[in-house]
Amino acid sequence: MTEMTLTEPLDPADEADGEVTCPVRHWEVPDLAGVDFDPTLAELMREGPVTRIQLPNGEGWAWLVTRYDDVRMVANDPRFSREAVMEQPVTRLAPHFIPDRGAVGFLDPPDHTRLRRSVASALTTKGVERVREKARLMLDELVDELVQDGPPADLTATVLSPFPIAVICEVMGVPAADRHTMHIWTQLILSSSHGKEVSEKAKREMGAYFADLIGLRETSTGEDVCSLLGPAVARGEVTLEEAVGLAVLLQIGGEAVTNNSGQMFYLLLTRPDLLDRLRTDPAIRPRAIDELLRYIPHRSAVGLSRIALRDVEIKGVRIRAGDPIYVSYLAANRDPDVFPDPETIDLTRSPNPHVSFGFGPHYCPGGQLGRLEEELLVDALLDRLPGLRLAVPPEQVPFRKGALIRGPEALPVTW
Repeated sequence: MTEMTLTEPLDPADEADGEVTCPVRHWEVPDLAGVDFDPTLAELMREGPVTRIQLPNGEGWAWLVTRYDDVRMVANDPRFSREAVMEQPVTRLAPHFIPDRGAVGFLDPPDHTRLRRSVASALTTKGVERVREKARLMLDELVDELVQDGPPADLTATVLSPFPIAVICEVMGVPAADRHTMHIWTQLILSSSHGKEVSEKAKREMGAYFADLIGLRETSTGEDVCSLLGPAVARGEVTLEEAVGLAVLLQIGGEAVTNNSGQMFYLLLTRPDLLDRLRTDPAIRPRAIDELLRYIPHRSAVGLSRIALRDVEIKGVRIRAGDPIYVSYLAANRDPDVFPDPETIDLTRSPNPHVSFGFGPHYCPGGQLGRLEEELLVDALLDRLPGLRLAVPPEQVPFRKGALIRGPEALPVTW
């Protein structure tokens, strides 16, 4: 069990007006391997629906809500603002905090709604279906190469990394020749181990790239994201700064599939019972993928915070105006009131209203695309490689360290 230390007994303001509130817990956020659930988060969930945390970086403390209904309420309630985070230092996981002014992740409605609307058609069910066949063909080529080269192989390097990169670049309208550069920039932005300057430089370079690409697409009639953003900027519906911020976010987010699918296949390859079930009963795969998405801990700690714009009471705890607050989608996905026996992987679980792609206005815009990619990966790898298995003991699979998004660094397999 990861130790939590009591760093602050009570807020003096609480003592002054007679309120009793919870202590502040210091959350170290260790590098975890496999699909182990963070023991500190598990302890916080047991402690209560509303707790207070201090993360390794940033300043002060923040509220944390872990129950499903509370998480969805905070994520969807205009009384909690993402935009206000820009003006206030908040305790956080990342060692550096470099949001771009106007970036969609730090906008509130109506500006957030306006910006998301500009690219919505590329990311709806219809827009995602537009790239299904191209994505399937790209995946088939990667699996062809994998089979041709023969075992053993690193599934991450050969399939799970290049496939999402190719798909998100297709959706964004990034030429194939620039995929590798996009991947390098994304890794530098997402890693906490290279330092703030390196991350900032990579983000500036990616932003400059998209500014040029969007500028070249001002009169485009294409259906990819940059071909939608170019005319939207030209019409004055969004600024170039907003368009670039959205493009950078979508491009980076597109590579999350590498880590999610890495954890998913690690889990399946260490649970032969689950793998056999998916092989012998393909009809359950879509529902099973939702259950795996619910179960896998796709990130370290928590994502972006919000700021309370006014006093709000949650489960008898008063969140004051100006207080930072985090939601944990990982914890919400293990809420026993919503998901009976949440620690059990039930491939036929229904209903399964998991929040792995978030909730509310900031619901992951690439959620439909991510689910499509997972379905294609499961079909291709299970059907074409019926003997697929780990090439090393499970404990020897290396997992990423110092990363905001969890996943295996390599996934050695044979068949």
